[in-house]
Amino acid sequence: MEQMMEQMPIVVHALNIGFIQTLKLFFITLIGAFPLGLVIAFGSMSKFKPLSYFTKLIVWIIRGTPLMIQLLIIYYFPGLVLHRPIWGSGESGRFLAAAVSFILNYACYFSEIYRGGIQGVPIGQEEAGLVLGMTKSQIFFKITLLQMIKRIVPPMSNEIITLVKDTSLARIIALQEIIWAGQAFMKGSYGISGAIWPLFFTAVYYLIFNGVLTVLLSRLESRLNYFR
Repeated sequence: MEQMMEQMPIVVHALNIGFIQTLKLFFITLIGAFPLGLVIAFGSMSKFKPLSYFTKLIVWIIRGTPLMIQLLIIYYFPGLVLHRPIWGSGESGRFLAAAVSFILNYACYFSEIYRGGIQGVPIGQEEAGLVLGMTKSQIFFKITLLQMIKRIVPPMSNEIITLVKDTSLARIIALQEIIWAGQAFMKGSYGISGAIWPLFFTAVYYLIFNGVLTVLLSRLESRLNYFR
């Protein structure tokens, strides 16, 4: 116990650095996946069949394969198969590849949530808007979008919470996120080796962050209750 207390400042410092990397990946994924998911949703609902079929095929592939495999393919395929490493070297290259992988993956999941939310709005409201002389864009932003947001908040919240934990998969391409930082103390890091407790301690970071997100998302959902 005494040794653990002596090591605690070193471990916390390393985990904080790893957690910052985790947070960066989390927020960049959301910033990219939210709008891209909406674009994909429109593509899958398009009346232009080739575009609709192609978009649905991409979504099926991304949702049907593990995120870990997608990370490996996106990071290693350009260099090993095409002999054109596009991500660069070092931590920045691994982070960029991980961000692209996560954005593509979560955009496809978000697109299905968007699609369900849009199609869940009664068609009669769109028809009423057309009768009132509104354009399709006005109907979407003033009628459909607001009701869609209310419908998608619960499933979107689940995906966001899942994203927090999925960021740990980035260590498969050696991105030094918080799990990587905790695991490093088993192999030797900052002069500490054979210590497994820092890896278990990472769970505290995830629990606190998920707790904060849960409270914020619950408040958002309660604020949207006026759509009922």
